[in-house]
Amino acid sequence: MSISFLQFLLGVIFLTVVFLHLTKKNLLATIAYGIQSFAIMLILLNSFLETKIFYLLIIVLLVLIIKVILAPLFFVNFIKKHSLSFSVSTYFNTPLTLIIIAILTFIAYSQKFTPLTNIIPANQPLLSIALSFIFLSLFLIINCKGALSQILGILSLENSIVAFIVFAGLEQSPSLQIGVIFNIFIWIIIATTFMSMLYKHFESQDVTSMKNLKD
Repeated sequence: MSISFLQFLLGVIFLTVVFLHLTKKNLLATIAYGIQSFAIMLILLNSFLETKIFYLLIIVLLVLIIKVILAPLFFVNFIKKHSLSFSVSTYFNTPLTLIIIAILTFIAYSQKFTPLTNIIPANQPLLSIALSFIFLSLFLIINCKGALSQILGILSLENSIVAFIVFAGLEQSPSLQIGVIFNIFIWIIIATTFMSMLYKHFESQDVTSMKNLKD
């Protein structure tokens, strides 16, 4: 794949992260995560085509099955089961959220992070935007009140880390990639338990409802 196509994939990922901040519909957020994961899969596929390392092909297939297919299907079924059409509000309103997104993106491109994004000089622009994904995903976890949105933020953070790993030339570590895939399994289990219990007790996915819990 050409560098321009990889930049296009990173642009898609960036837009999905921003969209996750702005959308109020759980279904659309789940679709955005699926698109983001598909873009990550294509980036990993490109890495396999360049290196011809067989285990990377296995990772690509696992990402396709777990991140692109199984995880979105799980969230869609959860949304349908509990009739969750809209997600709860964020702590910051939309204009302020966009301002913070712009600031975090600017910080990722600042000279303070040049030693980190210059690991491979030829990939510095790609590493900078991948770093911005990490910042925006962390902000998504903090800013959202909905349990589903927070979990999507965590999974988005993992996608962001994978993108950074690939363009930093670290994707050839099998233990690193297998660890990421293992985390997906763990988070799906946590998501099943946490969101089901939250909705069962509060009939809402708003995590702020838990502030009323007493010993």
